[in-house]
Amino acid sequence: MTFTLSVDQRVRLDELESVVRNASPVALDASVRQRVTTSRRTLEKLVVDERVIYGVNTSMGGFVDWLVPVTMAQQLQENLINAVATNVGPVLDDTTVRAIMLSRIVSLARGNSAISLENLDKYIEILNAGVVPCVPEKGSLGTSGDLGPLAAIALVCIGQGKARFGGETLPGGEALRRAGVEPMTLSFKEGLAMINGTSGMVGLGGMVFERARRLLDAYMLVSALSVEGLRGMTKPFDPRVHLLKPHRGQRAVAARLWDALHDSRLAVNEGDTETVLAGEMGEETRHGSQPIEDAYSVRCTPQILGPVLDIFTSVGATLEDELNSSNDNPLILPDEVEVFHNGHFHGQYVAMAMDQLILSLATITNLANRRIDRFLDESNSNGLPAFLCREDPGLRLGLMGGQFMTASVTAETRTLTIPMSVQSLSTTGDFQDIVSFGFVAARRAREVLTNASLVVAFELLCACQAVDIRGSEGLSTATRRLYDRTRQIVPYLDRDITITDYVEAIAADLLDPVASP
Repeated sequence: MTFTLSVDQRVRLDELESVVRNASPVALDASVRQRVTTSRRTLEKLVVDERVIYGVNTSMGGFVDWLVPVTMAQQLQENLINAVATNVGPVLDDTTVRAIMLSRIVSLARGNSAISLENLDKYIEILNAGVVPCVPEKGSLGTSGDLGPLAAIALVCIGQGKARFGGETLPGGEALRRAGVEPMTLSFKEGLAMINGTSGMVGLGGMVFERARRLLDAYMLVSALSVEGLRGMTKPFDPRVHLLKPHRGQRAVAARLWDALHDSRLAVNEGDTETVLAGEMGEETRHGSQPIEDAYSVRCTPQILGPVLDIFTSVGATLEDELNSSNDNPLILPDEVEVFHNGHFHGQYVAMAMDQLILSLATITNLANRRIDRFLDESNSNGLPAFLCREDPGLRLGLMGGQFMTASVTAETRTLTIPMSVQSLSTTGDFQDIVSFGFVAARRAREVLTNASLVVAFELLCACQAVDIRGSEGLSTATRRLYDRTRQIVPYLDRDITITDYVEAIAADLLDPVASP
């Protein structure tokens, strides 16, 4: 199904992901085509009027004070693209590159960037044809936009650089030839319009966020299953007590847990525990048979995941705002018949949002790591065998080794929480004197998400193992679905086998847009 852009359309992040994952063709409606054409004509009029405009009749970056005749426009634009296409390292995957390209198209389609309709059509034609530019992932400052990543794409658009097409990596010009697409011929500002913006960090960050959102959604149910596996109490999730603390995320998490556990026979009713303990009371101090409340990693789940949920809401809104923005410089407003030199390319919004996403994912990782420890420690698991090893303990090690992995991954994740958005370094002769590193933050969020999904996957594996030991017939209706789905991936483990493939398969399932609960 074709994804058609209109001038007033607000593109959602889930739409961005769906279009690029399904390789849906992209098109522009008449309102966009008219707006883009008018913006270009407005710029042409301003050039005729001999206005001095950055990147049109001036050089760029550290050469901002050099004047360049518009007769040299094509050479200037091609020089710009080649000069800043300096990224290094492994290339981004095809889906992420398509997300970046679609993000740039969405921005250009707002009709304030003065790219010609002919070249915007070619950009879309390249995306639709399945030509995927090779974009090295390291080297973006995230200010003046994602110059390096976007320039790697723009190079292919003019028949240079490298691209993947039909399963091969080819010179950009050859990839276009095989796809039946003519390279762009650039005029003034058009190279700048393609590369000067935040579409790199938005495309990558948006894809990471959508997967992270699914992980958080799944983790609500994983948490409920862990409450059952650890024989935790449900009363701390009663919505009545959460009315006393007006954080939206906390209330939402508590309600989700309360609803998910309402018909569980494994989770504990605090009243039953109180009755048992009351019967053990005597005239002297004595050790009760069970505690009246659970450890923080169970009882405080709404207070821990609540702020994570609130931050996710904020991060999603920030990314979506940026996606639907005109984020290059200068901008040409047809309605005003005016040029605006600006700083819309600066990626600080996205950089800070990605840093917050990283902290939130690290919080999920910390919580999962603590619950894993409770599952495996027989002194803290409310009656489970050590290391969830019911059969032949001692001869077998059970799930002991899995904690080695999760402790290591959790520790590594913590080192990745140092914010990128405050790491600014000056470049370009102090012209770009404060930068965002938003693209780097998005890459780091991608890595932290992978780590979080692996730790959560092992928690889920432990929860299912614990439930089988206790008796899975006591599961709630909601958690039964997650349990059954997980049991299709990994069986009950009554012998010692390598679990790496199981953990990675569960992690992939948690992030899968089709399988998400």
